[in-house]
Amino acid sequence: MFSCVKPYEDQNYSALRRDCLRRKVLFEDPLFPATDDSLYYKGTPGPAVRWKRPKDICEDPRLFVDGISSHDLHQGQVGNCWFVAACSSLASRESLWQKVIPDWKEQEWDPEKPNAYAGIFHFHFWRFGEWVDVVIDDRLPTVNNQLIYCHSNSRNEFWCALVEKAYAKLAGCYQALDGGNTADALVDFTGGVSEPIDLTEGDFANDETKRNQLFERMLKVHSRGGLISASIKAVTAADMEARLACGLVKGHAYAVTDVRKVRLGHGLLAFFKSEKLDMIRLRNPWGEREWNGPWSDTSEEWQKVSKSEREKMGVTVQDDGEFWMTFEDVCRYFTDIIKCRVINTSHLSIHKTWEEARLHGAWTLHEDPRQNRSGGCINHKDTFFQNPQYIFDVKKLEDEVLICIQQRPKRSTRREGKGENLAIGFDIYKVEENRQYRMHSLQHKAASSIYINSRSVFLRTDQPEGRYVIIPTTFEPGHTGEFLLRVFTDVPSNCRELRLDEPPHTCWSSLCGYPQLVTQVHVLGAAGLKDSPTGANSYVIIKCEGDKVRSAVQKGTSTPEYNVKGIFYRKKLSQPVTVQVWKHRVLKDEFLGQVHLKAEPDDLQALHTLHLRDRNSRQPSNLPGTVAVHILSSTSLMAV
Repeated sequence: MFSCVKPYEDQNYSALRRDCLRRKVLFEDPLFPATDDSLYYKGTPGPAVRWKRPKDICEDPRLFVDGISSHDLHQGQVGNCWFVAACSSLASRESLWQKVIPDWKEQEWDPEKPNAYAGIFHFHFWRFGEWVDVVIDDRLPTVNNQLIYCHSNSRNEFWCALVEKAYAKLAGCYQALDGGNTADALVDFTGGVSEPIDLTEGDFANDETKRNQLFERMLKVHSRGGLISASIKAVTAADMEARLACGLVKGHAYAVTDVRKVRLGHGLLAFFKSEKLDMIRLRNPWGEREWNGPWSDTSEEWQKVSKSEREKMGVTVQDDGEFWMTFEDVCRYFTDIIKCRVINTSHLSIHKTWEEARLHGAWTLHEDPRQNRSGGCINHKDTFFQNPQYIFDVKKLEDEVLICIQQRPKRSTRREGKGENLAIGFDIYKVEENRQYRMHSLQHKAASSIYINSRSVFLRTDQPEGRYVIIPTTFEPGHTGEFLLRVFTDVPSNCRELRLDEPPHTCWSSLCGYPQLVTQVHVLGAAGLKDSPTGANSYVIIKCEGDKVRSAVQKGTSTPEYNVKGIFYRKKLSQPVTVQVWKHRVLKDEFLGQVHLKAEPDDLQALHTLHLRDRNSRQPSNLPGTVAVHILSSTSLMAV
């Protein structure tokens, strides 16, 4: 996974470290200097900040003291509880933090070899489709010899302060971490995809079925190495970090550090009507101020859980910021949950394996509408189809599809100010089975994401077999930026960008001809087919000039709904489009009938219900059954 880690800003950690050791100096990072530019993108500094190396802050500095734990972290003066919550989640996952903190044993201070220390560290983050290696020096901002940002319980433990500094370097400055998004940090730590869930909108507190389904999904994400966080929306500025009577804090990100079903003792069975209870363990990044309701550290409920179960769960009665809640209470008091799935693409795993398609794209401006790629959302119908378009196939009868679009993160600098996100989203359309060129008119909308000015937008959707087009857009037309599209399916989806508007002119066009007409044929279904007692297993084939589209088999019915579309670019206008209906059999399929469609542009009747006929071209005779077909033809090849 890390064989292709890219040095950030071309800073090679090994080369820089060797150079410092050779010259016997401590590293000073020229790209993230110990100045106000690395602290703020706007405003003036408060009290005098002094940048100090760990050896000047304490004796015996360490990367880790007694290992790494979610209890290590405390939020500093910048409003980055979201980042600290993500770090808390990271600390609970050894396989993940060892990716973010590479060569951690080699990076640790060695008191016995002081000359081997060069004041340089490096960390790995997943950014915009690739892992980057970020180099920093160990100078940290302090006031009165105290770290002013993220710091550890132990005065001589520095892993979280150094990870935060590397992350601030990526963002442009420390102030850029103020009021960020936990989902972004979770993705940057894992290379996964984050799925936000609005607990209020989904009414999970009152809908037990939905709540149970969500808990099972969270259990699966947690058990498979994913990260989860929870928060309570702050609607007003006064709400921000306001403490509720139950002890929870608004506008504040909590790390979910455990998800499990707890086995109850006999005393609680009658009360909870269940042997097991869905439980979540959370942690406040402040390291204090806990939930004080049922199942809080000192609550009577814990007396009913066996001692061995309590020990297994690691229940502590301390104001350490970590506490348990029932999932029902989580849904009642919290408003938002973020699940970050670590997507498994390894075929050597026993768990579900996903196939990932990863494509880089951009919204760009051009005065020629055919080359413009910044058309805005569907509200802007005149320009919507000018956006980038991507096609993919669902090859199973039905498949779960995960789609994530991420815009390139923008840096915050003193010169340019805060790097603001664009409002982005995407729509998914079910299109013709043989589409090869860009869409120019509305098709059936299969799904759509929300539009939000967040760095990434995620959608999980179940779709039937067929071909689909994703159109990622900015909310308003005319905005430019780069994006990364990730599509996860059960089997390879052959996802690719549609670049051409119509069939290209080639050197063969003058010899073989160029299409004069585009025809879209939508076979809706059939009725009255030649039947058996159980109904026919039938399918339909649409043919035109050597190209053909076949539907899935519709089983056990004489009135099948095929709902299959084909698009044909026609050179020989005298040749009709043929729709054939076939009965699927084990040894040899049986022909049930066909219809010929002239499909001319001046045919104003879009929907046709036609009797099936025999293949005898001289005297075609009617066969049992009719087929319903929707036809659209145009001499403009960019009409469909």
